[in-house]
Amino acid sequence: MDIKKISTEFTVCKLRNLAEVNWEDTFCFVGKTDEELSLVCSTRYVPSETIEREDGWRAFRIEGVLDFSLIGILSELTSLLAEQGIGIFAVSTYNTDYILTKSDHYTEALTVLEDAGYRILEADDLNNLQQECYNEQNRYNITGSGTGENIV
Repeated sequence: MDIKKISTEFTVCKLRNLAEVNWEDTFCFVGKTDEELSLVCSTRYVPSETIEREDGWRAFRIEGVLDFSLIGILSELTSLLAEQGIGIFAVSTYNTDYILTKSDHYTEALTVLEDAGYRILEADDLNNLQQECYNEQNRYNITGSGTGENIV
């Protein structure tokens, strides 16, 4: 099974609302329950109005689309990491699972998985390219005070 590195630094945070979420961010995971509203996003795009935040996360994903009938994949990965004292924060999407570790354990986590037989794939620069395009498009746009008008 392949594990793909993600080159982005992540933050896990708790929000009051979604008003400041940058939906153009390549990676943006939202969880809403009756108790909280959580966001995992690129550290550089964390909303300014967070209730709590935890910086310093790195991520990798199980490459490819996982069929819902597959059992124990995330459990196997997290067990291998837990045996080495590496904590994780997992996010599941329709296609696959993402595993975040604190930055100081990231390289060690990948080594543990590689030693267990997983193939580690390098991150591509898609995220950086998308963010550069977004930044270039919005570099000169300054929102007017509450009018929704852009001043160029």
